[in-house]
Amino acid sequence: MTISFSKLQGAGNDFIVLDARSMEHDWQRLSQDMSHRHFGIGADGLILVLPSEVADLKMRMFNPDGSEAEICGNGLRCFAKYVIDRGIVPNTSLNVETLAGIKAVQVFISQGKVTSAKIAMGTPRFKAAEIPVVVDRQKKGTVDGNIAPILDSPLNIAGNKLSLAFVSMGNPHAVHFTAKPVADFPLHEVGPKVEHHPMFPQRTNFEIARGLSRGNIEARVWERGAGETLACGSGACAIAVAAKLKRYTDNSVDIMLSGGTLTIDWDGVGEVYLTGPVEEVFIGEWLK
Repeated sequence: MTISFSKLQGAGNDFIVLDARSMEHDWQRLSQDMSHRHFGIGADGLILVLPSEVADLKMRMFNPDGSEAEICGNGLRCFAKYVIDRGIVPNTSLNVETLAGIKAVQVFISQGKVTSAKIAMGTPRFKAAEIPVVVDRQKKGTVDGNIAPILDSPLNIAGNKLSLAFVSMGNPHAVHFTAKPVADFPLHEVGPKVEHHPMFPQRTNFEIARGLSRGNIEARVWERGAGETLACGSGACAIAVAAKLKRYTDNSVDIMLSGGTLTIDWDGVGEVYLTGPVEEVFIGEWLK
């Protein structure tokens, strides 16, 4: 079976995108095969364009290990470029159904092509059961239905003393702020141990971040099911939310990742907005 595909990237977070509106397949296995960097196309995951009864279209995203992600900010931008550039949705804005709810996307066009997009990523959640994370009884506070965010949960792993902030952006995130350059952090040693720690019943994404100013944070991301990626949209949102709550930053902050910079806007109450670039790299046919 020959499958036509497109390869897109947003800040170095790369995806294989398929128009699967009239297609059936073992998507978990296909994502494992196509995403492989040596025996496949190579990607941080597989994105499917599907019909929706509640939005313009539905997006499903599978990680390289075959697991399905609830939400992917960089993937949503790639999804939007794919469907708008091809006229599947003939607008500069669209609503996309995801496992984390319906997300609104606005695109920006130059010379007839989508070059960047802004996504309403939803309101961050802080209840331990919604992230989910297993902790002692959560304290009352003034955010998220009178539940205090968990911003400094200690965790010692591989000789590293972490202080984790927990945020759900529709998927789980654990953020650690460090005073040292993020390039010096042993992410490939610590990342998988955090991802699979028993306190995270659905595993977690892990972000290491360092504040450079009130408007700039450098970061690296260990993505659940994918390992270290050059960027992560929902991870950038989680970092910005945690930084805002810790009073490190103001409402708008640039998250500087290995693959590029993502701009996050959050007023501390409502939806988080993610803005970043998107590019189509190539098209091809999968022959296996």
